[in-house]
Amino acid sequence: MNALPKLNPALIGLSLLFAQCVRGAALERWLYCSQNLRVDKNIENLETLFRRAAKSGYTHALLADSKFARLGDMDAPYFRNIDRVKKLAAELHLEIVPALFPIGYSNDILWHDPNLIEALPVRGALFMVHDGIATLQPDPPIALKGGDFDELKQWDWKDDLVQADHGSALIRDPKGQNARMVQKLKLTPFRQYHLSVRVKTQDFHGTPEVKVLAGNRALNCNSLGAKPTQDWTTHHVVFNSLDHAEASLYLGCWGGGTGSLWFSDAKLEEVGLLNLVRRAGAPLVVEIEQGRGLIEGRDFEKLADPRMGNKPWNGSYDIYHEPPVIKTSLPNGTRLRVSYYHAVTVYDDQAMICPSEAKTLELLRDQAKRMHAAWGAKGYMMSHDEIRVLNWCDACQRRHLDAGALLADNVKMCIQILRDPAVAGPAVRLYVWSDMFDPHHNAHKDYYQVRGDLTGSWEGLDKEVIVVNWNFGKRNESLKWFADRGHRQLIAGYYDGPVGQVREWLTAARGVDGVIGVMFTTWQNRYDQIEEFERILEEAKGAK
Repeated sequence: MNALPKLNPALIGLSLLFAQCVRGAALERWLYCSQNLRVDKNIENLETLFRRAAKSGYTHALLADSKFARLGDMDAPYFRNIDRVKKLAAELHLEIVPALFPIGYSNDILWHDPNLIEALPVRGALFMVHDGIATLQPDPPIALKGGDFDELKQWDWKDDLVQADHGSALIRDPKGQNARMVQKLKLTPFRQYHLSVRVKTQDFHGTPEVKVLAGNRALNCNSLGAKPTQDWTTHHVVFNSLDHAEASLYLGCWGGGTGSLWFSDAKLEEVGLLNLVRRAGAPLVVEIEQGRGLIEGRDFEKLADPRMGNKPWNGSYDIYHEPPVIKTSLPNGTRLRVSYYHAVTVYDDQAMICPSEAKTLELLRDQAKRMHAAWGAKGYMMSHDEIRVLNWCDACQRRHLDAGALLADNVKMCIQILRDPAVAGPAVRLYVWSDMFDPHHNAHKDYYQVRGDLTGSWEGLDKEVIVVNWNFGKRNESLKWFADRGHRQLIAGYYDGPVGQVREWLTAARGVDGVIGVMFTTWQNRYDQIEEFERILEEAKGAK
């Protein structure tokens, strides 16, 4: 008699998951797409992709477009392209789930008003009047020891791989080792600082970095943007000291490969009014030192930063430019104390919108109405994701809520907006990314530049909201967390990594109630493996 074929335990487990999912309905197969629908060629590309997806068994497409945040400014050809996509999807029996509410990556909706960005406070910065102009005076002055790098010994410590080289600091061939130099800084709390440094590279395989670390917080979160090979180039870092009087400045690289990296001419200064935010919830206060408050438009001219949030377009913020000054007729030598709020971005221009301003909710409601009028979709994706700056401006702080409660309130309001009969209605299906509502992911304290603790953010989600779970690193804990709270879940797999990794997701989901589907999720528009992804899902479904 022939021996029975040896069974694969992993595939048996995956087949059990599929069996659980298909009792009432088949496991949904999703595709993530981000596309500019204004370009006709992109519609042609979507058609090719959607036909491939439908042929392979995909059932849904999560569709994002930056222009979804400003449909009121789109022309007729744009809406014709939306209709083309809707008609195509209907033909292919592919359900479109549009993304809206960019809370976290808010640049698109900040196009309407860049001043709605969540802002950090500066308190009591010193300005001095001279010839009708009040400019910032460092208070107290700050300087780097050995910023010209003539003597590296003036730095507090350095890794052995950092060597002096004719007035610069040289890192050559770190080969996976850390190569950094560190200086301790004395700062004034809630002030704005600017660091400039020249960087040169030659075939450098690694990431040149400047980090300002204080306690459990990184005060700066933007990359330098240095190229693998470049001649001497000046790079800028701007940070707010927040409530810290001390910090450590790191220059160098972490785990670099081969090649050469030089730093030179590092300079640190206090700056004022850079990326100045002007809105009701971010007030500007100018006072004569130990004297009266001044009135804008009478005691000093109207103040704004003309380069804030509009380079190269509205909702885009640069790190450093020449800040504005205060123009006044006050006598020379008058000392002013100025408190204000300034914009801050994370990871190369990611900006968060203030959730507490009334205009923010107006924009979200307007977007929801326009999106439903354009798409008439059965479901929508709420794009709350990686909210890295929160709860610092006056509009947020005067609500006396911790960060988690603040976020819970916002997502609850977004749900109410979409379920409003005047928008999509109570039957609409709602989805949300998992990370900001997951204590095993980003819903905790000390998250980037969030003031307070994000614990409890999940209280804003009722159990009818479907969670799109992308916490691969702690998938077992995360899947159980949301299942225990009664949420259905959609697994967001792939992430431009090994396509077979989805098997690990499916294994983790075995025995978890409410897993309704799996999404091929690419941020790099890499769709060459959608058939292989589907084949793996079918393999798991058919395992015996």
